[in-house]
Amino acid sequence: MAKFLTLEEWSDATYESNKPSIQTLWRWARDGYIYPAPEKHGRQYRVQPTAIYINPKDVRLGKKIKDAQSSSPARSAFMEKVINDAAKHKV
Repeated sequence: MAKFLTLEEWSDATYESNKPSIQTLWRWARDGYIYPAPEKHGRQYRVQPTAIYINPKDVRLGKKIKDAQSSSPARSAFMEKVINDAAKHKV
């Protein structure tokens, strides 16, 4: 199961400077500007660590979503291969 972050934690991990305010993050969550969409757990929104900011009116939205979906499994598969190959050679 995926680990979920609060919007504040996601913002800290995503933005190094000029972080959006909590009100802006709530608006983005409500209006669909974060993909995959945050889930509301109780009174807080929770988001996947790999979530990205999107503009629903952007004409390249499909490409951004496709890139976000395809790169994550590829990265994790690559890292798994690197870790497993490195472990085999450490005898």
